Amino acid sequence: MIVAGSDCCGCTGIEGYLPCEQCGDVRNKEDRGIKIPGQLGRGPSSFIPVEEILQEGTERAQRQLFIEAFVSAGRVDNITMVMGLHPEYLASFWKTQYLLLHLDGPLPYHKRHYIAIMAAARHQCSYLVGFHVAEFLKVGGNPGWLQGLHRAPQKLRNLNEINKILAHRPWLITKEHIEALLKTGENSWSLAELIQALVLLTHYHSLASFVFGCGINLETDQDGGHAFQPPSPRSCDSSPASEDGVSGSSGKDAMQEVEVLMARMKLLQECQLEEEGVTQEEMETRFELEKTESLLVAPAVDIAEHALPPNVLCFVEEPEFGYKDFTRKGEQAPPTFRAQDYTWEDHGYSLINRLYPDMGQLLDEKFQVVYNLTYNTIAMHSGVDTTTLRRAIWNYIHCVFGIRYDDYDYGEVNQLLERSLKVYIKTVACYPEKATKRMYTHFWRHFKHSEKVHVNLLLLEARMQAALLYALRAITRFMT
Repeated sequence: MIVAGSDCCGCTGIEGYLPCEQCGDVRNKEDRGIKIPGQLGRGPSSFIPVEEILQEGTERAQRQLFIEAFVSAGRVDNITMVMGLHPEYLASFWKTQYLLLHLDGPLPYHKRHYIAIMAAARHQCSYLVGFHVAEFLKVGGNPGWLQGLHRAPQKLRNLNEINKILAHRPWLITKEHIEALLKTGENSWSLAELIQALVLLTHYHSLASFVFGCGINLETDQDGGHAFQPPSPRSCDSSPASEDGVSGSSGKDAMQEVEVLMARMKLLQECQLEEEGVTQEEMETRFELEKTESLLVAPAVDIAEHALPPNVLCFVEEPEFGYKDFTRKGEQAPPTFRAQDYTWEDHGYSLINRLYPDMGQLLDEKFQVVYNLTYNTIAMHSGVDTTTLRRAIWNYIHCVFGIRYDDYDYGEVNQLLERSLKVYIKTVACYPEKATKRMYTHFWRHFKHSEKVHVNLLLLEARMQAALLYALRAITRFMT
């Protein structure tokens, strides 16, 4: 959080991250024997060295966004600081979230924050739950509702089923779920209210993925944000290559991985120019193969299951309900969602814009910004066309959720995405609470942290669009 130094010269420092540059206020307090709590996981992220974020923060566009955040909210929160590595995306994200939470809409402000709490709790995201509990109270929410979902009004409790499904298995949503919420009665939802609720749910499910995927630390004023312990030493390197022992021969292997990826991207681009194309049958076969192989991509079985903290558990019913692979051997799988049959551009966008003015436009802009975002760099290389790599990441995330693009060759996914990256993507997209620093460190070992954050932005938006497509298709089927 950026604040003016206290009890010192009044200059601007970074509270909890660095001492005041002019007077060293934090250091002086320690010298006087005053024991002060240190922020857990020094910096905005426990995965990314604070030095990289602060160094990047000197860029003009990013500094301006941080100033706007400070003026608006009185702080620059940790999510903003990490997203700020990509200022163009952050500006688009802010506009969407501001409309969602603070501007005119069918839902009262306190209910918007409560729905955000419900969504974040599905993924055990204490950061987002704590943030929106505070915001809920600020806008006049009933403190009694915070004792748990059982104390909330029935109308909000009725959202639990669709919240649970959208968070973990969005392909299961049907028009019957929509009908149950819209049926006449004192606890019924209007269609406009439901659209806003669905956008809120999918936004915060996906934002929880970003929080866990980037190792976002609790804010200093959140419960657990401070602890009396010395900060752990961290590397100042701007890439993860020097962490977790990636050096020597491993470092050479990591550099070789970059060169192999570059060569494969170049070859794929050349093949696309030369080939007439692959048959639809072959395209479908390659998708089914990739979908089947994705069953084998999962986090290590030794990841400990953590008990839900009480302040999160109280907002969760059926906590055992989680992601289950879209198709498993020996089980009846739901039909593949063919993206061309219900597209965001032709169907979802217009439906949202009709029932929730301006939101469709802002979501579309956000999807476009992140999908097309590029600096034409890969690791130590510049002047690189990254289109094929970005498309492979986006389409692999949708594949994990059962969505297939008829015009995409899924053979590219196996060519461009190494196994460690697939494990990371599937974990962060499907069960983000299981993401670890080791997973983050072990993919793209010679890439910059900002490039790994870019992957997380693609994850956030591809996951949100996938869930929205399932939900909006169910609404369209209900209406027709």
